[in-house]
Amino acid sequence: MGTTSFLTRARGLLRVRNQLVRECLAELLSTFVLIIITLSSSAQKITSFETKGNLLTSYLGGALAVMVGIYTAGGISGAHMNPAFSFAMCLMEQFPWWKFPIFVVVQTLGSFISAGAVYILYYGMGDQHWAREPHSDAGVARLMDMLCLCPPDAIWHYSNGTLTVSGPRETASIFATYPADYVSIANGFLDQVIGTGVLIVGVMGIMDTRNKGVPKGLEPVVVALLVLSIESSMGSNCGCPLNPARDIGPRLFTYVAGWGPEVFRLVEGRGRRGDGR
Repeated sequence: MGTTSFLTRARGLLRVRNQLVRECLAELLSTFVLIIITLSSSAQKITSFETKGNLLTSYLGGALAVMVGIYTAGGISGAHMNPAFSFAMCLMEQFPWWKFPIFVVVQTLGSFISAGAVYILYYGMGDQHWAREPHSDAGVARLMDMLCLCPPDAIWHYSNGTLTVSGPRETASIFATYPADYVSIANGFLDQVIGTGVLIVGVMGIMDTRNKGVPKGLEPVVVALLVLSIESSMGSNCGCPLNPARDIGPRLFTYVAGWGPEVFRLVEGRGRRGDGR
């Protein structure tokens, strides 16, 4: 009885009553879930030399992550998880413009935190920790070395202890998407405009009550299938991020975690896999 009373009081104290704060926290959580599953599916594929994952599992993980994110926060914030979708909702007058920059910041922050979680999950110290050799000059990597948060594992083993953006053992594409070598800047921009446009039109069509309705509660599943169809048909040029926050947040993390400013430069040899991931 005492335990129940304590939990009731704790829930009352921790309850967030401000609607905007509730929406921001929900958006942060749903974006975190979306990106951590998406990046982890990419990390598993790359660091296992595609023995424990392939292009299809990577795309499937990203699509199902969208579904989980919508189920997580759809009833609170709408689970936008994507600045492009928030922008479209503003244009349709279904979302207030004053909330737009707030949601963009929250979505980017959620993506950044997710990248950090995947880094901790897949990075590890490897033999360099036990030999007391610093992994790199990056503060995040040095902190990981000192704390010894992880056992020897995937990214360190795959990259031979170096965090590179290009070359046969690059690992930057675990976190952010990069264009294939043959893609120009203009074509890459057009690729993302078309892909994101198809996503937005598809989601709007699913949400439109005047269209043939999706069974109630299964809307996230249908959106996930939409994402999977776009990834499967438009992913070869740029990796099909379709989401500015999904790319900017993890890219900023790789910049501070040790990959350096090269993550913002166009370098040949990064799109060698043809999927941009």
